[in-house]
Amino acid sequence: MLTLSLHILIVFALMVRVLLRDDLAAPTRLAWLLVIAVLPFAGVLIYFLFGEINIGETASDRIAAVSRRIQAHRDALMREVSDGLHAVPHRYRQAFTYSSSINGFAALSGNAAELMPDAATARARIIEDIDAAEHHVHVLYYIWLDDETGTNTARALMRAAQRGVTCRVMADGLGSRAFVGSPLWNEMRDAGVQVAIALPIGNPVMTVLKSRLDLRNHRKITIIDGRITYCGSQNCADPEFRVKARYAPWVDIMLRVSGPVVAQNQLLFASDWIAHCGGTLEDFRVAPEVHDPGFVAQIMGDGPTERRQATPHLFSILMATAEHSVTITTPYFVPDSIVAEALCAAAFRGVAVRLILPKVNDSKIVAAASRSNYRRLLEAGVRIHEFKGGLLHAKTVTIDGQVSFLGSSNLDLRSFDLNYESNLLLHDHDLTGQIIARQEDYIAQSDPVKIADVHAWPLYQRMWNNAVATIGPVL
Repeated sequence: MLTLSLHILIVFALMVRVLLRDDLAAPTRLAWLLVIAVLPFAGVLIYFLFGEINIGETASDRIAAVSRRIQAHRDALMREVSDGLHAVPHRYRQAFTYSSSINGFAALSGNAAELMPDAATARARIIEDIDAAEHHVHVLYYIWLDDETGTNTARALMRAAQRGVTCRVMADGLGSRAFVGSPLWNEMRDAGVQVAIALPIGNPVMTVLKSRLDLRNHRKITIIDGRITYCGSQNCADPEFRVKARYAPWVDIMLRVSGPVVAQNQLLFASDWIAHCGGTLEDFRVAPEVHDPGFVAQIMGDGPTERRQATPHLFSILMATAEHSVTITTPYFVPDSIVAEALCAAAFRGVAVRLILPKVNDSKIVAAASRSNYRRLLEAGVRIHEFKGGLLHAKTVTIDGQVSFLGSSNLDLRSFDLNYESNLLLHDHDLTGQIIARQEDYIAQSDPVKIADVHAWPLYQRMWNNAVATIGPVL
C-alpha cells in the first residue's frame, strides 16, 4: 500500500511538473502527460531519463561563458570581414537576419565553394587538405568509425601532427563511442593529435543523474588552416556504414568552402573545444581568404543551450520567403507543428514544394512518424518522393534556385531540441543550381508517393503511424 501511494505521489508530482513547464509546446506537454498516465511505471522512468533538456549545470555554464566570450570578440577574431546582407535580394534577407540572431554570425560576402561529387571524393579531398595543412586542422564528427574512411583520416591527422601542425580532434561520446575507446584513438593521441570527447558519457548512471544521455553533438566540422572548411552531412565513416550495413549506402552531400564564413565555423568549433578542453580564443583567430566575386553565406549553429525552436523558426521563415520552389531532403522527418504548417502553407499558396525522404529508414519509429504527416502534406500539394538508392542522409533545402541551406540538421525534433548542429545558409544562383541538380538526381532514384497510396495503407499501419506521431514529441 505504501509503495502504491508513493508511486501515485510521484506520478502526480511529474504531471504537475509537466504542467508547470512553460518551455514545452502544448503537443509536447500533452504527449508527456499521456506517457506518464498510460505507462505509469515506465512513464516515470522515461521522463526521468528523457523529460528534461539539460546537459548539466556545470557544462551549461561553461558553454554559456564561452559563447559570451565569442560574442564579445567575434569581429576582432575574424579580422577583416564584410557584411554581405545588402547583396541578398530583399525577399530572402529575413532568413539571413533571423539566422544571425541565433549565434550572432552575420551574412558575409566573398565566399566560394565546390560541391563534392560523392562521399569518396569528399573524403579524399579532406585528406589531401589535411596533408597540405601548415598551421592547424580542426575536426569534429558525430560518428567516427575505424573503417577505411575513419582510419585514413586518423592517419592523415597523425602525419600532420608529426610535422608540427596543431591538430584538434573531437568526436561525440555516444555516436563515436567505439572509436574513442579504440587503439586508433589512442594512437592519434600518442602521435601528438589533441583529442577530446564531446559530451562524454563516462559513468552512464552519473550522466543520467546530471543530464541526459541523448543530448549529443551531431556536428560535422572540418577546418584546415582557417582557410578551408567542409560543410554537409557526411560523418567520418564509409558510405557502406558497416554498423548499419543493411541500409547502405549512406548518401551524403558535402561542400568544400573557402572565404570569410570559414572563420564562423572556426568559432563554432572553438565554442565546443574550449567548453570541453579550455584554451583561449586567440588559438582560433584566422584571416580568411576573401573571393571577389564571391557569394554571401553564414554559419548557423544550434543546440540545447541555444534559443529553443530556433531551427524550426528558421525553416518556417525559409518556407515563407519562397516564391516559386522549395526542395528538401532529410533522412529523418518528424516535424513539429511549426515546420509542418509552414510546408503546407507554402504549397497552398502555389509554391512547388518537394520533399525527398528515404524509402527504407534505419529507424522504424521515425519512418512511422514521418508517414503520419503524408496525407495532409499531399492534400496541401506537397510532392513526396521516397529515395530507393540507400539511406538518403543529405540534409538540404533549396529555395527558388537562389538560396540553399545544408549541414547536419534533420527535420526532426531531435535536431530541433536535443542535438548540437552545424549548418550553412547561402545565397548563390550557380551553387544552388548545382545542389538542385543533385536533388533532381535523388528524385530520379525515388518513387513518388500519391494520395491514393496513403489511402490504400491498411488500418493497422495508419493506426501505428499516428500512434507513434502522437508521442513523437517525447521520442
